[in-house]
Amino acid sequence: MTDRLRFGVFHAPFHLPMGQNPHLALKRDVEFIQHLDRFGFDEAWIGEHHSCGAELIADPMTFIANVAPKTTSIKLGTGVVSLPYHNPLWIADQFILLDHLTEGRAMLGLGPGSLTTDAHMIGLNPLELRNALEEDVDVLMRLLRGEKVSITTDRYTLQDAVCELRPYSDFEWAVAAIASPTGPRLAGKWGGGLLSIGATLSALVPDGVDTLALHWDVMEEVSAQNGHVADRSDWRLVGPMHVAETREKAREQVRHGIDAWFEYVQDVQAAAHFQVAGKTTDERIDFIINSGVGVIGSPQDAIEQLAKLQAQSAGGFGAYLLMTHEWANWPDTIRSHELIAEYVFPEFQGSLDSLKASAQWAKDSRAGLADAQLRSVQNAVDKHAAERKARQG
Repeated sequence: MTDRLRFGVFHAPFHLPMGQNPHLALKRDVEFIQHLDRFGFDEAWIGEHHSCGAELIADPMTFIANVAPKTTSIKLGTGVVSLPYHNPLWIADQFILLDHLTEGRAMLGLGPGSLTTDAHMIGLNPLELRNALEEDVDVLMRLLRGEKVSITTDRYTLQDAVCELRPYSDFEWAVAAIASPTGPRLAGKWGGGLLSIGATLSALVPDGVDTLALHWDVMEEVSAQNGHVADRSDWRLVGPMHVAETREKAREQVRHGIDAWFEYVQDVQAAAHFQVAGKTTDERIDFIINSGVGVIGSPQDAIEQLAKLQAQSAGGFGAYLLMTHEWANWPDTIRSHELIAEYVFPEFQGSLDSLKASAQWAKDSRAGLADAQLRSVQNAVDKHAAERKARQG
């Protein structure tokens, strides 16, 4: 078990219901990360998407460069760069620049691209994206490590390619994984971290595959084959949550936007990694809760969900990333993240242990110490009375 569970968000973002002013939505994305920074979240991963009308951030590195100076400590990751869409040399150069500009607060997340409509627009066959990702990660890692690379693929040619600038930091990097073994294979081969986006989706993928077991088994196997030790602190699990002070209040709040999110996943988003179920609002809320996909409830429900995931992972993981959504309105969404920081973080970070121990020690010692205090007060009263009597005498 890892010692201190980190918390973050995996921010696509889903700006739903549609019809919002996109410029204001992007401004809220910046403000959202600033709120997370104040609440003490450890990290935020920002997505890359180009179609479907709701996920508006086309370049996570540009977004990170903008928000980094407006925050103080939260680490900011590309969640993820769809690497097959790009020339690996430019991604290497751009991320090294970002590493310098953020002075080591940037993290590099990589994936094949989740929206098939994105791939279609640039003429890529979705069936080839995972093979392309494996090829491109190999090239990218060599470039980031200072090698000179010459290679010709179906998508680009590199001739004596080398990054002229070296990284500022020993930055963290990770590969996304949903159901296939591609992500853990690449992370294990090159010694990276793992973003298990399908962490809570075991009940929804074909044949009920335990995605956590699949991901980590592959990670350990391939890491060992390549001389690395798979580190659970570099394993991040992703899943959705919305919490309020009570379960009833949380259910009421998500009525704001959960139907729009379901309709987007069911009918618009060209990423059929899993199928959500339900047609009415109550059916959809119940589906999220009863399937174990996410949490709509109280902070205690969030704590119980994380405890189950820790047990299922059979050894623990390093961070839990909240898959962001707009099920609730803006104030209730911010309040949900504040409640998680206030009441869920401490249960998994040990920040209350010393306070509880101090309170218990005070409780156990109270009777004896209180009696001593009373005797001390009485001694002072008696002393003053004696001195007064002596002066008057």
